[in-house]
Amino acid sequence: MPLSVVVLAAGQGKRMYSRLPKVLQPLAGRPMLAHVLERARALGTEGIHVIYGHGGDEVCAAFADGDLTWHEQAEQLGTGHAVAQALPAIPDDHRVLVLLGDVPLISEAALQALANPAEEPTLSLLTAELDDPTGYGRVQRGLDGSVIEIVEQADATDDQRKIREINTGLMAAPAAELRDWIGRIDRRNAQGEYYLTDVVALAASDGVKVVGVLIDDAAEAMGINDKLQLAAAERTLQRKLAESLMRSGVTIADPARIDVRGELTAGSDVFIDVDTVFIGKVRLGDGCRVGPHAVIGDSDIGPGTVVHASSVVDGAEIGAGCEIGPFARLRPKTRLAAGVKIGNFVEVKKSGIGAGSKVNHLSYIGDTTIGERVNVGAGTITCNFDGAMKHRTTIGDDVFVGSGVNLVAPIEIGVGATIGAGSTLTKDAPPGELSIARSRQTSVPGWKRPVKAPVKGPAK
Repeated sequence: MPLSVVVLAAGQGKRMYSRLPKVLQPLAGRPMLAHVLERARALGTEGIHVIYGHGGDEVCAAFADGDLTWHEQAEQLGTGHAVAQALPAIPDDHRVLVLLGDVPLISEAALQALANPAEEPTLSLLTAELDDPTGYGRVQRGLDGSVIEIVEQADATDDQRKIREINTGLMAAPAAELRDWIGRIDRRNAQGEYYLTDVVALAASDGVKVVGVLIDDAAEAMGINDKLQLAAAERTLQRKLAESLMRSGVTIADPARIDVRGELTAGSDVFIDVDTVFIGKVRLGDGCRVGPHAVIGDSDIGPGTVVHASSVVDGAEIGAGCEIGPFARLRPKTRLAAGVKIGNFVEVKKSGIGAGSKVNHLSYIGDTTIGERVNVGAGTITCNFDGAMKHRTTIGDDVFVGSGVNLVAPIEIGVGATIGAGSTLTKDAPPGELSIARSRQTSVPGWKRPVKAPVKGPAK
């Protein structure tokens, strides 16, 4: 049957104590709803319907994707009422898969098992066994193993609360039958809501088989309602991401001390040290080494490059065999050719640096084009901002820039030029020549350094 997905994302999330809607709370660098939608798209659906409510404008704006259909749940009258908002837009011959926007760790394999039962018509539920099932609806099975009822925590008897198999809230059913069942449920329960789980008993009474699909890893069905659960889900997901990287051949010094907040791809023989953070899309080429406490975001790093400790790389393209840091910062639109060295306490912004060039110590390179085999001395600054506009510096191949130099842009340093240490250049330097721009050194005979006046003691 064609598959339509309904994602329930209308919850307020009061226990988050946050102005941000619950489904927009970040998990591995993305809103938790993004993880659910990613799984839904992987199933090859005919349509994805998202039910929104609290913070609806923010939620819709965060996912302005053309493949989503939005339905408002103006009143929070329960999960059955929420699914009912989408059903008029779903054809009768579809199978409906219901997902929860606050259950983001679910795997594609589990959803495939839920969405594709062996026989039709079938209502299938994703279930899990928990050591402590408190707060969850309990799954009651008949003698043949089929599910006959879901009893919510608030309505359960003492014996029913001892059941460890719980309903995860994820289910799949034929659209026509689901439409009929939801039309027949009522609000006569402890919460005064239309429970989606009430369709289980209705299906069983109609002679429709209700299959409980027991998930292998209960952590996948983890619902997130507060910041403690969000932190637990973060660690669970980060562990899985680290394991996936290690299975692909990446060496990770401590799998518990890496955060991937986006998409990290890595070649062979890559080493990642402790307390590293990867944000957005990051690619590490073969043989890359990333030192401790490094933060790398939206960057492509070539093979054999080393990023030393405590360096920050953001929006950069780095060639093969480069060396970055320690304590270096590469800002967006930085482009390094092969074999470039960026040393400690160097900041590079919106600049291109040619092959084999070095900026080793305590320098700022901004809005600059540097050629090949250039040496930039310690404490050099490209003065690119005049208070209103940014200006470019161009440094040709084989230039040697001494320490403590200020290059006041716009300026061009010719091929093979040498700039004397301590110079402040405001004019172009000719190729192949030594350029020096210093004030004359003078010494003042007999000059005394000022001292503070002695502190007077209290009067006697």
